[in-house]
Amino acid sequence: MNNHKRTYIAIMILAITWFSTACQKQPDEIKYDTTNNKDASKTQFKKQGEVFFQDSLKNHRKKIDVEIAENEETRHLGLMFRENMKEEEGMLFLFPAEEYQSFYMKNTIMPLDIIFVNAKKQIVKIHKNTTPYSEASLPSMKPAKYVVEVIGGFTDKYKLQEGDIIDWRKF
Repeated sequence: MNNHKRTYIAIMILAITWFSTACQKQPDEIKYDTTNNKDASKTQFKKQGEVFFQDSLKNHRKKIDVEIAENEETRHLGLMFRENMKEEEGMLFLFPAEEYQSFYMKNTIMPLDIIFVNAKKQIVKIHKNTTPYSEASLPSMKPAKYVVEVIGGFTDKYKLQEGDIIDWRKF
């Protein structure tokens, strides 16, 4: 192999390594300016859709109203700085692709149950009663396309578990 081919291959390997590393950043590695979001605690809940929780046999368990986070900025802000939320309210995160997700509780005042859901709308992981303000990673453990955040204790109260199904509609 001549020197030009070796140089080309080395450059390609470096480019692929850099690109794959850049694409794998976790949410807590991406820096956002949250200094102007302190007024979010005063934000009134805005119903933008509904989520229906069902057991694995599709028997209805509970319906909640949700705000929808469907772009990078709203997904990052989530429920940060919110001081309270009713039991019948939550937030639905919509991601463009089904992949491993990871959340944290930085700047989140209240404990939450974080429910990771795959593209088939099946619950794949639940983190219960998360710790407010924690920067610990809360991974989906399996690819997820949707995430639902509800008040801490919600999933125990309504006996939601991995393998259960959600459905949702957007207004």
